[in-house]
Amino acid sequence: MEKKVKSKEELLKEKDKILEIYNAKHRKNNKPALLTKKEKKVLGIGKDEGKAVLRYARISPRKVNIVLKLIKGKGLDEAYAIVRYTPKAASEIIYKLLKSAEANAVNNNDLDRDNLYVAEAFANQGPTLKRIRPRAQGRAYRIRKRTSHVTIVLKERK
Repeated sequence: MEKKVKSKEELLKEKDKILEIYNAKHRKNNKPALLTKKEKKVLGIGKDEGKAVLRYARISPRKVNIVLKLIKGKGLDEAYAIVRYTPKAASEIIYKLLKSAEANAVNNNDLDRDNLYVAEAFANQGPTLKRIRPRAQGRAYRIRKRTSHVTIVLKERK
């Protein structure tokens, strides 16, 4: 089952039909239909947000999510203030990621900086680095150095 590659003109002709399919939820898993990168670009999907993703960050997702919960739903300036004065290791990472998401929203998608807010913020588990700690009598304990994939999405308030 190979998907037919459509030209830009064909996509624009069928725009309403494709968007209807994309916005309709699948009956089993509530996920939208998959579109290719080209289809998303032509249809303008994702142009209403600024997104930044940090992959393989050397910090546990559990620690990152503590700070992300504080800023979720807040305005951009308030989120900066919260992250700046939160004494957690993840704060520095999230601060940089917020700046990146803001730059993507303002420069790539021409969104107004004053109306931006943190729409989504989450950290998923990345691969775990496994290390060994020598213990008494020839034994060894496993050390798990966890990594995470952090995502922040900024959108404009209506």
